[in-house]
Amino acid sequence: MPKENPLGGQHHRAPEHMTIRRANTNISAVPDGISTGPFKVEPLLQSSIDGENTAMRAIVGPGVITHWHSHPRGQLLYVLSGKGRACVEGGEIVDLHPGDSIWFAPHERHWHGATDDMTFSYLSIQAIADGASVHWFDPVTVKEYAS
Repeated sequence: MPKENPLGGQHHRAPEHMTIRRANTNISAVPDGISTGPFKVEPLLQSSIDGENTAMRAIVGPGVITHWHSHPRGQLLYVLSGKGRACVEGGEIVDLHPGDSIWFAPHERHWHGATDDMTFSYLSIQAIADGASVHWFDPVTVKEYAS
């Protein structure tokens, strides 16, 4: 019997054959407690098996940012639309524009989200390690966001 994973689903592998996911057919809200406000994600590739990748499209409303978090095998973001911001712990905030990509190294604490005036959409790709693709930490403080 499959073991339940922390996000409430069952452990499963990525598809073994070509698979098409039609646009906008599986969009859901993110769980509470990982960002300053609600945003939506559309899973593109799901797995809970170590070494396999997961991918999603995120649609983040104006002013919404994630809490501090890290990914055990790193994370690649590719900006689709809008304007975003991102920061690694101890680093400076950077602006993100359509066509930009940003890599966060394994275990590098960071946050990302939309600017105050614009919705931000991106693709996110990260691999699984020890059954997880992300580890969540505390919210970003006002001082950290303003720096």
